[in-house]
Amino acid sequence: MKKNVFVLVLGVALVMSCFASAQERPAWAKETKEEKEKRMAWWTHDRFGMFIHWGLYAQPARHEWVKHNEKISDEDYGKYFERFDPDLYNPKEWAVRAKEAGMKYVVLTAKHHEGFCLWDSKHTDYKVTRTPYGKDLLKPFVDAFRAEGIRIGFYYSLIDWHHPDFPYDGIHPNGPKDPDERRKANESRDIKKYQQYLKDQLTELLTQFGRIDELFLDFSYPGEDGKGYKDWDSENLIRLIRKLQPGILIDDRADLNDTDWGWDFKTPEQTMPVEWPSVNGQRVPWETCQTFSGSWGYHRDEATWKSVRQLTVMLIEVTSKGGNLLLNVGPTARGVFDSRACERLAGMGKWMAYHSRSIYGCTQAPDGFQVPENCLLTYNPDTRRLYIHVLEWPVSVLHLNGYKDKFKYAQLLNDASEVRYRVDGDNVTLRLPVLQPNDVEVPVIELFLE
Repeated sequence: MKKNVFVLVLGVALVMSCFASAQERPAWAKETKEEKEKRMAWWTHDRFGMFIHWGLYAQPARHEWVKHNEKISDEDYGKYFERFDPDLYNPKEWAVRAKEAGMKYVVLTAKHHEGFCLWDSKHTDYKVTRTPYGKDLLKPFVDAFRAEGIRIGFYYSLIDWHHPDFPYDGIHPNGPKDPDERRKANESRDIKKYQQYLKDQLTELLTQFGRIDELFLDFSYPGEDGKGYKDWDSENLIRLIRKLQPGILIDDRADLNDTDWGWDFKTPEQTMPVEWPSVNGQRVPWETCQTFSGSWGYHRDEATWKSVRQLTVMLIEVTSKGGNLLLNVGPTARGVFDSRACERLAGMGKWMAYHSRSIYGCTQAPDGFQVPENCLLTYNPDTRRLYIHVLEWPVSVLHLNGYKDKFKYAQLLNDASEVRYRVDGDNVTLRLPVLQPNDVEVPVIELFLE
Protein backbone atom coordinates (compact mmCIF):
# COMPACT_ATOMS: atom_id res chain seq x y z
CA MET A 1 0.00 0.00 0.00
CA LYS A 2 0.90 3.65 0.00
CA LYS A 3 3.13 5.09 2.66
CA ASN A 4 0.89 7.14 4.99
CA VAL A 5 2.62 10.41 4.15
CA PHE A 6 1.60 9.97 0.51
CA VAL A 7 -2.14 9.54 1.18
CA LEU A 8 -2.90 13.25 0.90
CA VAL A 9 -0.56 13.61 -2.08
CA LEU A 10 -2.33 10.75 -3.84
CA GLY A 11 -5.73 12.28 -3.14
CA VAL A 12 -4.67 15.54 -4.80
CA ALA A 13 -3.06 13.64 -7.66
CA LEU A 14 -6.24 11.65 -8.31
CA VAL A 15 -8.25 14.85 -8.57
CA MET A 16 -5.68 16.37 -10.94
CA SER A 17 -5.65 13.20 -13.02
CA CYS A 18 -9.34 13.64 -13.78
CA PHE A 19 -8.25 16.47 -16.04
CA ALA A 20 -4.95 14.95 -17.17
CA SER A 21 -6.33 11.66 -18.43
CA ALA A 22 -9.62 12.70 -19.99
CA GLN A 23 -10.48 10.42 -22.86
CA GLU A 24 -13.49 9.03 -24.64
CA ARG A 25 -14.98 5.64 -23.88
CA PRO A 26 -13.10 3.07 -26.01
CA ALA A 27 -15.03 0.80 -28.35
CA TRP A 28 -14.29 -2.31 -26.27
CA ALA A 29 -15.84 -0.86 -23.09
CA LYS A 30 -19.49 -1.63 -23.80
CA GLU A 31 -20.81 -2.68 -20.38
CA THR A 32 -24.07 -1.04 -19.31
CA LYS A 33 -24.82 0.27 -15.83
CA GLU A 34 -27.15 -2.68 -15.22
CA GLU A 35 -24.53 -5.19 -16.35
CA LYS A 36 -21.97 -3.64 -14.04
CA GLU A 37 -24.34 -3.79 -11.07
CA LYS A 38 -24.96 -7.48 -11.78
CA ARG A 39 -21.20 -8.17 -12.05
CA MET A 40 -20.61 -6.46 -8.72
CA ALA A 41 -23.62 -7.93 -6.89
CA TRP A 42 -21.65 -10.51 -4.90
CA TRP A 43 -19.21 -7.84 -3.70
CA THR A 44 -21.83 -5.31 -2.62
CA HIS A 45 -23.56 -8.14 -0.76
CA ASP A 46 -20.53 -9.57 1.05
CA ARG A 47 -19.18 -6.27 2.45
CA PHE A 48 -16.23 -7.73 4.39
CA GLY A 49 -12.88 -8.92 3.03
CA MET A 50 -9.34 -9.67 4.18
CA PHE A 51 -6.31 -7.83 2.81
CA ILE A 52 -2.94 -9.56 3.20
CA HIS A 53 0.37 -7.71 2.80
CA TRP A 54 3.24 -10.17 2.66
CA GLY A 55 6.68 -9.96 1.15
CA LEU A 56 10.37 -9.62 1.90
CA TYR A 57 9.58 -6.63 4.13
CA ALA A 58 8.24 -9.05 6.75
CA GLN A 59 11.85 -9.81 7.70
CA PRO A 60 13.01 -6.31 8.69
CA ALA A 61 9.52 -6.09 10.26
CA ARG A 62 9.38 -2.30 10.29
CA HIS A 63 6.87 -1.28 7.61
CA GLU A 64 6.33 -2.46 4.03
CA TRP A 65 7.92 0.78 2.80
CA VAL A 66 11.12 0.05 4.72
CA LYS A 67 13.23 0.05 1.54
CA HIS A 68 12.02 3.56 0.75
CA ASN A 69 11.94 4.86 4.31
CA GLU A 70 15.52 3.84 5.05
CA LYS A 71 16.83 4.28 1.48
CA ILE A 72 18.11 0.72 1.45
CA SER A 73 20.15 -0.19 -1.65
CA ASP A 74 19.30 -3.19 -3.80
CA GLU A 75 22.46 -4.88 -2.55
CA ASP A 76 21.60 -4.42 1.12
CA TYR A 77 17.96 -5.35 0.56
CA GLY A 78 19.20 -8.54 -1.06
CA LYS A 79 19.87 -10.08 2.35
CA TYR A 80 16.13 -10.50 2.78
CA PHE A 81 15.75 -12.24 -0.55
CA GLU A 82 18.63 -14.59 0.33
CA ARG A 83 16.95 -15.59 3.61
CA PHE A 84 13.23 -15.64 2.85
CA ASP A 85 11.98 -18.97 4.19
CA PRO A 86 8.41 -18.95 5.62
CA ASP A 87 8.66 -22.50 6.96
CA LEU A 88 5.43 -22.25 9.00
CA TYR A 89 3.29 -21.07 6.09
CA ASN A 90 -0.09 -22.79 6.22
CA PRO A 91 -2.66 -21.03 4.03
CA LYS A 92 -5.37 -23.43 5.20
CA GLU A 93 -5.03 -21.92 8.67
CA TRP A 94 -5.16 -18.40 7.21
CA ALA A 95 -8.34 -19.27 5.32
CA VAL A 96 -10.04 -20.71 8.39
CA ARG A 97 -9.24 -17.58 10.40
CA ALA A 98 -10.64 -15.38 7.64
CA LYS A 99 -13.82 -17.44 7.38
CA GLU A 100 -14.35 -17.50 11.15
CA ALA A 101 -13.97 -13.70 11.20
CA GLY A 102 -16.83 -13.45 8.70
CA MET A 103 -14.72 -12.38 5.73
CA LYS A 104 -16.09 -13.36 2.33
CA TYR A 105 -13.20 -12.46 0.02
CA VAL A 106 -9.44 -12.01 0.21
CA VAL A 107 -6.87 -9.84 -1.58
CA LEU A 108 -3.20 -10.88 -1.35
CA THR A 109 -0.15 -8.84 -2.43
CA ALA A 110 1.14 -10.94 -5.30
CA LYS A 111 3.76 -8.19 -5.81
CA HIS A 112 4.30 -5.07 -3.75
CA HIS A 113 6.42 -1.99 -4.55
CA GLU A 114 9.63 -3.83 -3.70
CA GLY A 115 9.04 -5.94 -6.84
CA PHE A 116 9.25 -9.35 -5.13
CA CYS A 117 6.79 -11.89 -6.55
CA LEU A 118 4.99 -14.55 -4.52
CA TRP A 119 4.50 -16.81 -7.53
CA ASP A 120 6.82 -18.51 -10.01
CA SER A 121 6.73 -15.80 -12.67
CA LYS A 122 8.55 -16.56 -15.90
CA HIS A 123 9.39 -12.90 -16.37
CA THR A 124 11.70 -12.33 -13.41
CA ASP A 125 14.10 -14.10 -11.08
CA TYR A 126 13.03 -11.87 -8.22
CA LYS A 127 10.48 -14.37 -6.99
CA VAL A 128 9.80 -16.77 -4.15
CA THR A 129 10.93 -19.87 -6.05
CA ARG A 130 14.48 -18.44 -6.12
CA THR A 131 14.58 -17.98 -2.33
CA PRO A 132 15.49 -20.65 0.25
CA TYR A 133 11.75 -21.44 0.51
CA GLY A 134 11.81 -22.43 -3.14
CA LYS A 135 8.09 -22.98 -3.70
CA ASP A 136 5.22 -21.05 -5.21
CA LEU A 137 3.08 -19.40 -2.53
CA LEU A 138 0.03 -18.41 -4.56
CA LYS A 139 -1.31 -21.78 -5.73
CA PRO A 140 -1.72 -23.28 -2.24
CA PHE A 141 -3.10 -19.95 -1.05
CA VAL A 142 -5.76 -19.85 -3.76
CA ASP A 143 -6.68 -23.50 -3.19
CA ALA A 144 -6.98 -23.06 0.58
CA PHE A 145 -9.20 -19.99 0.46
CA ARG A 146 -11.39 -21.38 -2.31
CA ALA A 147 -11.91 -24.51 -0.22
CA GLU A 148 -13.43 -22.30 2.49
CA GLY A 149 -15.73 -20.60 -0.01
CA ILE A 150 -13.79 -17.34 0.02
CA ARG A 151 -13.44 -15.39 -3.22
CA ILE A 152 -9.95 -14.63 -4.52
CA GLY A 153 -8.35 -11.27 -5.21
CA PHE A 154 -4.82 -10.17 -6.02
CA TYR A 155 -3.04 -6.93 -5.24
CA TYR A 156 -0.48 -6.04 -7.88
CA SER A 157 1.84 -3.05 -7.57
CA LEU A 158 2.18 -0.86 -10.63
CA ILE A 159 5.36 0.38 -8.95
CA ASP A 160 8.49 -1.77 -8.95
CA TRP A 161 11.65 -0.56 -7.21
CA HIS A 162 13.61 -3.62 -8.33
CA HIS A 163 12.91 -3.71 -12.06
CA PRO A 164 15.77 -2.31 -14.20
CA ASP A 165 13.38 -0.56 -16.61
CA PHE A 166 11.18 1.09 -13.99
CA PRO A 167 12.18 4.78 -14.25
CA TYR A 168 13.44 6.57 -11.19
CA ASP A 169 11.03 9.13 -9.72
CA GLY A 170 10.46 11.15 -6.59
CA ILE A 171 9.58 8.18 -4.37
CA HIS A 172 12.03 5.61 -5.71
CA PRO A 173 14.30 4.59 -2.80
CA ASN A 174 17.47 4.25 -4.90
CA GLY A 175 17.17 6.99 -7.51
CA PRO A 176 19.20 10.21 -7.59
CA LYS A 177 17.63 12.99 -5.54
CA ASP A 178 18.31 15.70 -8.10
CA PRO A 179 15.63 15.72 -10.89
CA ASP A 180 18.23 16.43 -13.61
CA GLU A 181 20.36 13.53 -12.43
CA ARG A 182 17.28 11.30 -12.36
CA ARG A 183 16.43 12.18 -15.96
CA LYS A 184 19.95 11.33 -17.02
CA ALA A 185 19.89 8.03 -15.11
CA ASN A 186 16.54 7.17 -16.71
CA GLU A 187 17.99 7.33 -20.20
CA SER A 188 18.99 3.69 -19.80
CA ARG A 189 15.52 2.68 -18.51
CA ASP A 190 12.79 1.83 -21.01
CA ILE A 191 9.23 2.41 -19.80
CA LYS A 192 7.87 0.51 -22.81
CA LYS A 193 9.66 -2.61 -21.66
CA TYR A 194 8.28 -2.10 -18.18
CA GLN A 195 4.74 -1.70 -19.56
CA GLN A 196 5.11 -5.06 -21.27
CA TYR A 197 6.36 -6.54 -18.02
CA LEU A 198 3.17 -5.37 -16.30
CA LYS A 199 1.05 -7.00 -18.98
CA ASP A 200 3.05 -10.22 -18.97
CA GLN A 201 2.83 -10.64 -15.21
CA LEU A 202 -0.84 -9.76 -15.01
CA THR A 203 -1.48 -12.31 -17.77
CA GLU A 204 0.14 -14.94 -15.56
CA LEU A 205 -1.87 -13.94 -12.51
CA LEU A 206 -5.14 -13.89 -14.43
CA THR A 207 -4.69 -17.15 -16.36
CA GLN A 208 -2.89 -19.54 -14.01
CA PHE A 209 -5.09 -19.47 -10.90
CA GLY A 210 -8.64 -19.84 -12.15
CA ARG A 211 -11.28 -17.19 -11.59
CA ILE A 212 -9.93 -14.04 -9.92
CA ASP A 213 -12.68 -11.91 -8.43
CA GLU A 214 -10.86 -8.68 -7.54
CA LEU A 215 -7.71 -6.93 -8.72
CA PHE A 216 -6.20 -4.16 -6.63
CA LEU A 217 -3.73 -2.14 -8.73
CA ASP A 218 -1.58 0.23 -6.66
CA PHE A 219 -0.93 3.14 -7.29
CA SER A 220 -0.72 6.23 -9.52
CA TYR A 221 0.90 9.56 -8.61
CA PRO A 222 0.77 11.61 -11.82
CA GLY A 223 2.85 14.70 -12.32
CA GLU A 224 6.25 15.82 -13.54
CA ASP A 225 8.09 13.56 -11.11
CA GLY A 226 5.50 10.82 -10.74
CA LYS A 227 3.64 8.25 -12.80
CA GLY A 228 0.16 8.02 -14.23
CA TYR A 229 -1.95 6.43 -16.92
CA LYS A 230 0.52 7.09 -19.75
CA ASP A 231 3.35 5.45 -17.81
CA TRP A 232 1.29 2.34 -17.08
CA ASP A 233 -0.45 2.33 -20.51
CA SER A 234 -3.55 2.03 -18.35
CA GLU A 235 -6.18 1.78 -21.06
CA ASN A 236 -4.54 -1.21 -22.69
CA LEU A 237 -3.78 -2.68 -19.28
CA ILE A 238 -7.45 -2.51 -18.23
CA ARG A 239 -8.51 -3.86 -21.61
CA LEU A 240 -6.23 -6.87 -21.15
CA ILE A 241 -7.51 -7.49 -17.62
CA ARG A 242 -11.15 -7.35 -18.75
CA LYS A 243 -10.40 -9.72 -21.62
CA LEU A 244 -8.68 -12.28 -19.40
CA GLN A 245 -11.17 -12.06 -16.52
CA PRO A 246 -14.49 -10.53 -17.70
CA GLY A 247 -16.08 -10.80 -14.27
CA ILE A 248 -13.24 -9.23 -12.29
CA LEU A 249 -13.59 -6.08 -10.18
CA ILE A 250 -10.85 -3.46 -10.50
CA ASP A 251 -9.97 -0.63 -8.13
CA ASP A 252 -9.50 3.03 -9.06
CA ARG A 253 -5.72 3.50 -8.92
CA ALA A 254 -4.69 3.21 -12.58
CA ASP A 255 -5.25 6.95 -13.10
CA LEU A 256 -8.46 6.59 -15.13
CA ASN A 257 -10.72 8.28 -12.62
CA ASP A 258 -12.52 10.49 -15.12
CA THR A 259 -13.82 7.44 -16.98
CA ASP A 260 -16.69 5.11 -16.11
CA TRP A 261 -14.91 2.07 -17.53
CA GLY A 262 -11.39 2.24 -16.03
CA TRP A 263 -12.43 1.35 -12.49
CA ASP A 264 -15.24 -0.34 -10.57
CA PHE A 265 -14.97 1.07 -7.06
CA LYS A 266 -13.35 3.89 -5.10
CA THR A 267 -10.71 3.10 -2.48
CA PRO A 268 -10.40 5.54 0.44
CA GLU A 269 -7.41 4.29 2.43
CA GLN A 270 -7.03 4.44 6.21
CA THR A 271 -9.90 6.90 6.41
CA MET A 272 -13.67 6.91 6.88
CA PRO A 273 -15.71 8.99 4.42
CA VAL A 274 -18.19 11.40 5.98
CA GLU A 275 -20.85 10.01 3.66
CA TRP A 276 -21.31 7.55 0.81
CA PRO A 277 -18.76 8.67 -1.85
CA SER A 278 -20.19 10.02 -5.08
CA VAL A 279 -18.93 10.96 -8.54
CA ASN A 280 -20.79 13.62 -10.53
CA GLY A 281 -23.55 13.51 -7.95
CA GLN A 282 -24.05 9.75 -8.20
CA ARG A 283 -23.20 7.35 -5.38
CA VAL A 284 -20.55 4.83 -6.42
CA PRO A 285 -19.33 1.48 -5.06
CA TRP A 286 -16.54 1.93 -2.56
CA GLU A 287 -14.21 -0.07 -0.36
CA THR A 288 -12.05 1.31 2.43
CA CYS A 289 -8.83 -0.58 3.12
CA GLN A 290 -7.75 -0.42 6.75
CA THR A 291 -5.06 -1.85 9.00
CA PHE A 292 -5.19 -3.26 12.50
CA SER A 293 -2.31 -0.91 13.31
CA GLY A 294 -0.26 1.71 11.46
CA SER A 295 1.47 -0.66 9.05
CA TRP A 296 0.33 -2.94 6.24
CA GLY A 297 3.29 -5.29 6.32
CA TYR A 298 4.28 -7.08 9.54
CA HIS A 299 5.67 -4.52 11.98
CA ARG A 300 7.02 -6.13 15.11
CA ASP A 301 7.18 -2.96 17.22
CA GLU A 302 4.09 -1.09 16.00
CA ALA A 303 1.81 -0.55 19.02
CA THR A 304 -1.24 1.41 17.80
CA TRP A 305 -3.46 -1.63 17.40
CA LYS A 306 -7.20 -0.97 17.18
CA SER A 307 -9.45 -2.84 19.60
CA VAL A 308 -12.04 -5.43 18.58
CA ARG A 309 -14.73 -2.89 19.39
CA GLN A 310 -13.13 -0.21 17.19
CA LEU A 311 -12.85 -2.64 14.30
CA THR A 312 -16.41 -3.90 14.72
CA VAL A 313 -17.79 -0.35 14.76
CA MET A 314 -15.70 0.38 11.68
CA LEU A 315 -17.31 -2.50 9.80
CA ILE A 316 -20.76 -1.34 10.86
CA GLU A 317 -20.11 2.29 9.87
CA VAL A 318 -18.74 1.29 6.46
CA THR A 319 -21.85 -0.81 5.79
CA SER A 320 -24.09 2.02 7.03
CA LYS A 321 -22.63 4.17 4.25
CA GLY A 322 -23.03 1.54 1.51
CA GLY A 323 -19.39 0.44 1.44
CA ASN A 324 -17.06 -2.52 1.93
CA LEU A 325 -14.29 -3.04 4.47
CA LEU A 326 -11.01 -4.66 3.39
CA LEU A 327 -9.16 -5.31 6.65
CA ASN A 328 -5.45 -6.05 6.50
CA VAL A 329 -3.24 -8.70 8.07
CA GLY A 330 0.56 -8.66 7.74
CA PRO A 331 1.93 -12.20 8.25
CA THR A 332 5.36 -12.72 9.79
CA ALA A 333 8.42 -13.83 7.84
CA ARG A 334 7.79 -17.39 9.03
CA GLY A 335 4.35 -17.34 7.48
CA VAL A 336 1.98 -17.00 10.43
CA PHE A 337 -0.48 -14.34 11.52
CA ASP A 338 0.64 -12.13 14.38
CA SER A 339 -1.07 -13.17 17.64
CA ARG A 340 -2.51 -9.64 17.93
CA ALA A 341 -4.17 -10.06 14.54
CA CYS A 342 -5.51 -13.49 15.49
CA GLU A 343 -7.06 -12.06 18.66
CA ARG A 344 -8.87 -9.35 16.74
CA LEU A 345 -10.03 -11.65 13.95
CA ALA A 346 -11.47 -14.00 16.55
CA GLY A 347 -13.18 -11.11 18.34
CA MET A 348 -14.81 -9.85 15.18
CA GLY A 349 -15.80 -13.40 14.28
CA LYS A 350 -17.51 -13.81 17.64
CA TRP A 351 -19.66 -10.75 16.93
CA MET A 352 -20.30 -11.71 13.29
CA ALA A 353 -21.48 -15.19 14.30
CA TYR A 354 -24.64 -13.60 15.75
CA HIS A 355 -24.87 -10.33 13.85
CA SER A 356 -23.72 -10.97 10.28
CA ARG A 357 -27.18 -10.47 8.84
CA SER A 358 -26.91 -6.82 9.83
CA ILE A 359 -23.85 -6.65 7.49
CA TYR A 360 -24.28 -9.10 4.59
CA GLY A 361 -26.68 -7.81 1.97
CA CYS A 362 -27.07 -4.55 3.88
CA THR A 363 -26.53 -0.95 2.93
CA GLN A 364 -27.38 2.57 4.00
CA ALA A 365 -30.83 3.00 5.53
CA PRO A 366 -33.51 4.76 3.47
CA ASP A 367 -33.63 8.52 3.99
CA GLY A 368 -36.91 8.32 5.92
CA PHE A 369 -35.26 6.69 8.93
CA GLN A 370 -33.68 9.04 11.42
CA VAL A 371 -30.57 7.66 13.12
CA PRO A 372 -31.14 7.36 16.90
CA GLU A 373 -28.62 8.95 19.24
CA ASN A 374 -25.37 6.94 19.64
CA CYS A 375 -26.43 4.45 16.99
CA LEU A 376 -25.67 3.38 13.42
CA LEU A 377 -28.23 2.01 10.96
CA THR A 378 -27.93 -0.64 8.28
CA TYR A 379 -30.71 -1.90 6.06
CA ASN A 380 -31.40 -5.03 4.02
CA PRO A 381 -33.63 -4.11 1.06
CA ASP A 382 -34.37 -7.76 0.22
CA THR A 383 -35.64 -8.79 3.66
CA ARG A 384 -36.88 -5.28 4.52
CA ARG A 385 -35.23 -5.29 7.90
CA LEU A 386 -33.59 -2.33 9.58
CA TYR A 387 -30.73 -2.83 12.02
CA ILE A 388 -30.04 -0.43 14.87
CA HIS A 389 -26.47 -0.83 16.13
CA VAL A 390 -26.38 0.59 19.65
CA LEU A 391 -22.94 2.03 20.33
CA GLU A 392 -23.75 3.33 23.83
CA TRP A 393 -26.35 1.32 25.75
CA PRO A 394 -29.07 3.66 27.05
CA VAL A 395 -30.91 3.43 30.35
CA SER A 396 -33.95 1.23 29.70
CA VAL A 397 -35.31 3.02 26.60
CA LEU A 398 -34.28 4.01 23.09
CA HIS A 399 -36.26 6.75 21.34
CA LEU A 400 -37.01 6.38 17.63
CA ASN A 401 -38.24 9.68 16.24
CA GLY A 402 -40.63 9.41 13.32
CA TYR A 403 -40.83 5.60 13.37
CA LYS A 404 -44.58 5.25 13.93
CA ASP A 405 -46.13 2.64 11.60
CA LYS A 406 -42.74 1.90 10.01
CA PHE A 407 -42.15 -1.49 11.64
CA LYS A 408 -44.21 -4.32 13.07
CA TYR A 409 -41.80 -6.21 15.32
CA ALA A 410 -38.51 -5.63 17.13
CA GLN A 411 -35.98 -8.00 18.62
CA LEU A 412 -32.40 -8.18 19.81
CA LEU A 413 -30.42 -9.83 17.04
CA ASN A 414 -28.01 -11.78 19.25
CA ASP A 415 -30.72 -13.98 20.80
CA ALA A 416 -33.95 -13.08 18.92
CA SER A 417 -35.56 -11.92 22.17
CA GLU A 418 -38.50 -9.57 21.71
CA VAL A 419 -38.09 -5.88 22.33
CA ARG A 420 -41.40 -4.33 23.37
CA TYR A 421 -42.24 -0.75 22.52
CA ARG A 422 -44.84 1.97 22.90
CA VAL A 423 -46.00 4.57 20.40
CA ASP A 424 -45.96 8.24 21.38
CA GLY A 425 -47.46 10.33 18.58
CA ASP A 426 -45.16 9.91 15.56
CA ASN A 427 -42.39 8.47 17.69
CA VAL A 428 -41.64 5.04 19.14
CA THR A 429 -39.92 4.17 22.41
CA LEU A 430 -38.17 0.81 22.62
CA ARG A 431 -38.14 -0.78 26.08
CA LEU A 432 -34.68 -2.20 26.54
CA PRO A 433 -33.14 -4.34 29.28
CA VAL A 434 -31.37 -2.31 31.94
CA LEU A 435 -28.11 -4.07 31.15
CA GLN A 436 -26.49 -4.40 27.73
CA PRO A 437 -26.68 -7.96 26.38
CA ASN A 438 -23.94 -9.98 28.03
CA ASP A 439 -20.68 -10.40 26.12
CA VAL A 440 -21.94 -8.57 23.02
CA GLU A 441 -19.45 -6.00 21.68
CA VAL A 442 -22.09 -3.93 19.86
CA PRO A 443 -25.75 -4.88 20.47
CA VAL A 444 -28.09 -4.82 17.48
CA ILE A 445 -31.85 -4.34 17.39
CA GLU A 446 -33.59 -5.84 14.38
CA LEU A 447 -36.73 -4.14 13.13
CA PHE A 448 -39.13 -5.98 10.80
CA LEU A 449 -40.46 -3.20 8.61
CA GLU A 450 -44.01 -2.80 7.40
